[in-house]
Amino acid sequence: MARVTVEDCIEKIPNRFELVLIAAQRARNIARGEAIEVERDNDKNPVVALREIAEEKVELAALEGDLIKSLSRAPEPEPAEEEVMDIIATDENIFGIMEVQEEALPDAGADDLSPDDIEAAIAAELGGKR
Repeated sequence: MARVTVEDCIEKIPNRFELVLIAAQRARNIARGEAIEVERDNDKNPVVALREIAEEKVELAALEGDLIKSLSRAPEPEPAEEEVMDIIATDENIFGIMEVQEEALPDAGADDLSPDDIEAAIAAELGGKR
């Protein structure tokens, strides 16, 4: 076959959209290193893929399976039922092996303020704007 035409391939795969998808998948497989089933004749991968389809040199079901696999999303991992324990304590992960001491935070005293006092403090902080 000197030239491949769409009509040659439509006899094998009647739907043009499906033909394009399957030929593109075969061209990607060729680019990944799969063996070519026809003479290349200085043709590019999409033309070789169409020639293989027209000459029935490739298995269409396998190409459909490759196409579906390439288009499917990986399922989200299922949540673990068991609680995962760290081998190293979190303090050691973050700070290395050094000793971590807890310090008491200073009391802000916000519990003693009324809502009006809080608004006044915010207004003073913003420069008197409300």
